[in-house]
Amino acid sequence: MKAFIGIYSKVLDKITDAAGFIAGVLLLLTALSTFIEVVMRGVFNSPTEWAIEVAVYFVLIAGFLGMPVAYKAGKHINVDILLLNRSAKTRCMLEFGTSIIGIIFCAIFFWEALNMSLTSLELNNISPSTLRMPLWIPQMSLPIGMGLLTLQFVKTLLQDGVKLKEHAFAEGQVPR
Repeated sequence: MKAFIGIYSKVLDKITDAAGFIAGVLLLLTALSTFIEVVMRGVFNSPTEWAIEVAVYFVLIAGFLGMPVAYKAGKHINVDILLLNRSAKTRCMLEFGTSIIGIIFCAIFFWEALNMSLTSLELNNISPSTLRMPLWIPQMSLPIGMGLLTLQFVKTLLQDGVKLKEHAFAEGQVPR
């Protein structure tokens, strides 16, 4: 089981790191398109028709691709007050339980977002702007991001399950 978890973690972490890289590039492109819009509007008095829409799509995509990266780094939302003054075993059990809840929530979100994206593709929905972006393209970041976040929760669940089974947690350590 440990070997499977190790391989699963390595593969998932590489995919998550790639998603994080793409999110970072998209945020850089957001800054660049916003800069172009400011220059075109302020200096040349000729605003672009695409910069704001592209920036919104890039931030949306970067946000959803960045969620599994934040979770992997331990920077996702935590309610620390529940973990304070608890034993390592209790913290591990709480993490195990929250992983189950996270998997359920993210899996439902993934499924609904995938259905929305595929419906947009099937109906050929496009943005009501001059850019006329096919909406399934930015919408696909939702199931991709939530799918990766679901898989990160599964990784945590498996790791904590092994720790609980083997009683392999040390006092004073956060169980990850």
